[in-house]
Amino acid sequence: MHPAPRALRRAVVAVAVLAAAVSCAPQPEEADKPSPAGNACAKGELATRTSGKLTIATDEPAYEPWFKDDKPANGKGYESAVAYAVADRLGYGKDKVVWQTVPFNKAFAPGEKTFDFDINQVSVSEERKKAVDFSSGYYDVRQAVVALKGSKAAKAKSVADLKGVKLGAQVGTTSLNYIDDVVKPKQAAAVYGKNDQAKSALKNGQVDAIVVDLPTAFYITGAEITDATIVGQFAHQGGTPEQFGLVLDKGSALTSCVSRAVDALREDGTLAKIEQRWLSDAVDAPVLK
Repeated sequence: MHPAPRALRRAVVAVAVLAAAVSCAPQPEEADKPSPAGNACAKGELATRTSGKLTIATDEPAYEPWFKDDKPANGKGYESAVAYAVADRLGYGKDKVVWQTVPFNKAFAPGEKTFDFDINQVSVSEERKKAVDFSSGYYDVRQAVVALKGSKAAKAKSVADLKGVKLGAQVGTTSLNYIDDVVKPKQAAAVYGKNDQAKSALKNGQVDAIVVDLPTAFYITGAEITDATIVGQFAHQGGTPEQFGLVLDKGSALTSCVSRAVDALREDGTLAKIEQRWLSDAVDAPVLK
């Protein structure tokens, strides 16, 4: 048998060396492989602030009818119930939810968040989207005017009738935007850090009327300031209704998963059932045009 030509022997050695190198090279771990799209929102396994927990934020005090007894963790009130329903859809039971206090304005201010999502009657807007992410809307809302019975403001039948009265609202809210952009009153709006301060100003005669969301207006007139009345509600501005959305960190990996959860709750009727239970008093009020 003739020895193999030198070139052939070199080729065989090269192939052997290459094969050995490949067999010895570290192979990718299964966990390093991209997860299938269907597992991106794996229940109970999301990339939350604390592994295995879902951190939800809201302001303090937590007002009715959105919360009950100023206790977000009790599951009572519209937003508390919605928060736990979303958490459940994401795979986090009530014992895996951690509540955190975050002031209203801070929730959608620029900067990294300490929560997974915030629920606090925050209206979705293009301006706010520059600093934070929003989920799909979980509540379609209108703004309403509350005034003391028998007052000049209480007799208003149109937006024009409100131009001559002193109006107030909480800072950073859509309620304040409606005063400035829709009513455009002759007097600058009184601005308050909390709704409680706005309500006190109304009771003390410092303002003629305040603007709040409609369910809050019904609660104020029914349980807090019984000598107050709902003057009316504003019509939607533009084609898209105002909606409250859950607030997330800008670019959060959770945004799509949370939106899917909210969409599912709307589609299967859960949001409607929660609304019927906690906001049933928020029926139609006269529309101010």
